[in-house]
Amino acid sequence: MLEIKDLYFQPEGERQILKNISLTIPDGKLVCLTGPNGGGKTTLAKMIAGVEKATSGDILLDGESIIDKDPTERSRMGISYAFQQPVRFKGITVRELLCLAKGGTATEDELNEVLASVGMEGSAYLNREVDTHLSGGEIKRIEIATVLMRDSKLIVFDEPEAGIDLWSFNSLIRVFEELRDSRRCSMIIISHQERILSIADEIALIQDGTVGIHGSRSTIYPLICKTDCDDCDSCFVREKGEEI
Repeated sequence: MLEIKDLYFQPEGERQILKNISLTIPDGKLVCLTGPNGGGKTTLAKMIAGVEKATSGDILLDGESIIDKDPTERSRMGISYAFQQPVRFKGITVRELLCLAKGGTATEDELNEVLASVGMEGSAYLNREVDTHLSGGEIKRIEIATVLMRDSKLIVFDEPEAGIDLWSFNSLIRVFEELRDSRRCSMIIISHQERILSIADEIALIQDGTVGIHGSRSTIYPLICKTDCDDCDSCFVREKGEEI
């Protein structure tokens, strides 16, 4: 279980971004964070991964404080993070990157299976370098595949739908559903996408650096998915049928 307690973040000389965030991510649950752009969702994700350091507050994983641990230490404890804008690695192949994520080695079947789950064919990608020759959508899918290769307690996905074509997005939805149903790990997904919100166990609205509302999907989803409105400040989800 991940517990976020009274988390504040204010970069030196800048405005306060997170204000007294408290949130619990139960074991084996898929929790979606949604809300308006600039509300603090990505900053909160970076706090959980250790990429940013909180001004005050605490984060606990299975009862142990991780607030002073760096990203590598948190990764070893079982926290995986898929960036909104993935990093490119010149000189390393997709195969090598996936094997590193797995812990050093992976079978051909494992490599092909994880790439297929994100809409990619192993024979076309395993020996390609993870560099500028790959599109933004391809890099995004490869990063998600590396996260899926790890044995994680908690996976944080920051807008996994960004740059993904519709066919690959449908594959990702199936992956998220399988992970949710297996309860092998907890997941936090930052998204405005209605289909992702619709498969969550819980939804939290992050707005102006605070948790606005948080509860079960059945309670929160009808409040924020008002697909019949044209322009509503309380509706942050894309309209049905909008292209991914």
